[in-house]
Amino acid sequence: MPAGAGGGRRRVLILGGTTEARRLAAVLAEDPALRVTSSLAGRVAEPRLPAGDVRIGGFGGPAGLADWLRAERVDALVDATHPFAEVMSHNAALAAAGTGVPLLALRRPGWAPVEGDRWHPVGSLADAAAALPALGLRVFLTTGRQGLAAFAHLDGLHFLARSVDAPGPPLPAHCEVLLDRGPFTLDGERAVLREHRIDVLVTKDSGGAATAAKLTAARELGLPVVIVRRPAPPAGVRVAEDVAEAARWAAGTAPGG
Repeated sequence: MPAGAGGGRRRVLILGGTTEARRLAAVLAEDPALRVTSSLAGRVAEPRLPAGDVRIGGFGGPAGLADWLRAERVDALVDATHPFAEVMSHNAALAAAGTGVPLLALRRPGWAPVEGDRWHPVGSLADAAAALPALGLRVFLTTGRQGLAAFAHLDGLHFLARSVDAPGPPLPAHCEVLLDRGPFTLDGERAVLREHRIDVLVTKDSGGAATAAKLTAARELGLPVVIVRRPAPPAGVRVAEDVAEAARWAAGTAPGG
């Protein structure tokens, strides 16, 4: 599809919801040669809206996304969803392949352990739940509200579950919900772990600085961390690890963009 097909300006669709997606939208919205639309899934009640045009809600699978790309004459598609939004990333890859719209995945680097960390990497939330009884009785769950069902059967443990919006059932029998939104400070994370007498932290390898302080606080207290490995991007999809590279690509100025 030729650049500028969307009304004389290059049309860029960002599948967003992350800090990096908002930063990318802010950069691209400053370019008068671009028309930028960010799509949000609508799972957060009061999302932080990015610069440029915004649409909220799903597309109806890869076919629906492909229809939207064609109807809106999109020139470039950026998958800047959460590293664990595996279904959306898969749908984006299928839609891009079916329409010929170039696709880039923007993925912040994952976390890496340092000396003193007691990490227990696992492949899924179910594996994380299986590992918990041997590690502690009081669990700080920071995996998001949609993953709590994986822990609902662990009646012998006490959970502190943090999420932006209130989770729905099923929940663990002994579960306290902490509604909060990052970024989180180191002092704040230390306080949470101490005040709730946490024995073990569970998190996904989301990467980034906004929620990394909990890892430092856990290391300081000598707590084990069960960390769920992130899924790989769909095969064949180009990946950028920073906003500047993604912006150059989306604007059509990056090599191979």
